[in-house]
Amino acid sequence: MARKEDEPIVRGLWEREPDSGIWWIRYRGGDGKLHREKVGRKGDAKDLLNKRRNERRVGIKMPENLRTVPIRFGEIADHITEEFTQEHHEDSRNIKQRLGKLKAFFGERSAESIKPEEIDRWLGQNTKTGSTANRYRSAMSLAFREAIRNGKLQSNPVRLVRQRKEGNGVIRFLRDEEEKALRKWMAKHYSQQLWELDVSLGTGMRLTEQYGKRLLWKQVRFERKEIELKTTKNGKGRIIPMNASVLAAMKTRRSRVPRAKPDEPVFPMQPRSWWDDVRKNANLQDYRWHDNRHTFCSRLAMRGVNLVAIRDLAGHKTLAITARYAHLDDSAKRECRGLVDGATKC
Repeated sequence: MARKEDEPIVRGLWEREPDSGIWWIRYRGGDGKLHREKVGRKGDAKDLLNKRRNERRVGIKMPENLRTVPIRFGEIADHITEEFTQEHHEDSRNIKQRLGKLKAFFGERSAESIKPEEIDRWLGQNTKTGSTANRYRSAMSLAFREAIRNGKLQSNPVRLVRQRKEGNGVIRFLRDEEEKALRKWMAKHYSQQLWELDVSLGTGMRLTEQYGKRLLWKQVRFERKEIELKTTKNGKGRIIPMNASVLAAMKTRRSRVPRAKPDEPVFPMQPRSWWDDVRKNANLQDYRWHDNRHTFCSRLAMRGVNLVAIRDLAGHKTLAITARYAHLDDSAKRECRGLVDGATKC
């Protein structure tokens, strides 16, 4: 009987762990790629290796690399939350939150195995409104699109999930009596934050545009009475004119920080620490900081400003978003006072 070490060496056939009895084969397929397969007994491995080589000779397309572990949804979601979003998305916090919930359910699944009907079912069970469902759909689709772009996947099942219908809903804006109550409470307990409210109501800036590194002192043009936003949610910059109340608020704020450098933010801290207390004690029902932006747009619309101008001032991506403000009824118009600068009545 021939000794084991005297057996001829077969190229493409090897035992990864000596004396394990488990043999592997390696071959180059018809696609030109190197493939590896775990087989088992040496004789079976030899037979399969010969079969694979014969298949290549006759031009049969080889299967994908059987050693490759399918990529999990959790991996493509992590790429978005840890690498992609910070550089490419202004709304990174919300995208991370949405993908976190999706990952909790789909995370361990092979991304290729997720079906459109499963995604649709999850959206139906875990979101309450059409707009919320569409935001989760977009976040999930982003993860798949980037995986395809990076060569990790071939298809995006989210594309086959229909978007939900979004109702415009009721636009919440600040009424005259509410603003009086709000200002009265703030004058007594948060007078140092009144100019922040003036800037928000008078410019319609998003919270993320007014606070932090998006708005620096060098972007406030006092001589031209303008605020220059270079980075916004829709990816485009815009110029916002400062009316009398906004200009006064900015000058007051500047006087408080006379040594602030041009590259320092105008409002470093977001208003969460005091805003909840203010709206609670001023009895503002269902009113968020973002509704200051709705108030800005609503007052312009009720004054008769055309939608294109409102779109440009607010920085809406499409005119369809701005069109929501064109349907304010006559009773709402009669309640309007002061509009943007607090001086003109409807």
